[in-house]
Amino acid sequence: MLISKPIAEGIREGRVTCQFRRWDEPRVKVGSTQLTSAGLIRFTRVVRVNDIARVSDRSARAAGMRDAAALRKALAPRPARTPSPRGSKGGDTIYRITLEWAGEDPRLALRETLPTDAELADIGTRLARLDKRTTGPWTRDILEWIRDNPHVVSKELAALRDVDLLPMKADIRKLKALGLTISHDVGYELSPRGAAYLDHLDSAR
Repeated sequence: MLISKPIAEGIREGRVTCQFRRWDEPRVKVGSTQLTSAGLIRFTRVVRVNDIARVSDRSARAAGMRDAAALRKALAPRPARTPSPRGSKGGDTIYRITLEWAGEDPRLALRETLPTDAELADIGTRLARLDKRTTGPWTRDILEWIRDNPHVVSKELAALRDVDLLPMKADIRKLKALGLTISHDVGYELSPRGAAYLDHLDSAR
C-alpha cells in the first residue's frame, strides 16, 4: 500500500488515522504492519465504504485530505492510462483502512549494532544470494562506492558507477534492509554495521 511521506508523518503524529483506497478487494490484512518513511504502521480495521458521498469532512481530514470533496475527487474512477493520486485507481470498491503508528523502523537500531562473528557470516550469506545475478556480484562494489563517496547525490553516484539510477537505488534499498547503509536527503553513507562488515572483508584478504 503506497503511503507518502507526509501521510506517514501524520500517522506517526496521530493526525492521520485512516486512509481510503479503491481496490477490487482489500490489499492489507488487519493486524499486519508496513514499513514507511516514518516507521512501522499497523492496520487495525478495513471496511467497505458503500456510499462515498456520505463520508464527512472530518473523516476526510483524518485521512490527510482537505475535505470530503477533495477525497471524492481523489477516489473518482479514472480512465486507463491516466495517473491517479495516492493509488486511488485499482478497483471498483472503496475501502476505509484504519491504521496507527506501530514503532520505529527496526533498521534504525540494526544499523547502529556492530555485528557479531555469527552475524558477519549471516550477512555474507545474504549478500552472496544477492550477488547471484547474470551480471555478476555487485554488493561489495556498491558498499565500497558508498564508503568512498558518502553523501554523493544518487544521480552522480550512478554516473560514477556507470549504472542506471533506478536499479541502483533498488539495490541500495536491499542493502539498507540489512542495516548496512543509511539514506540521506542527498546520497548515502555506510552505517556502523556496514562499515564493520567491510572492515571484516578487508581483514580477511
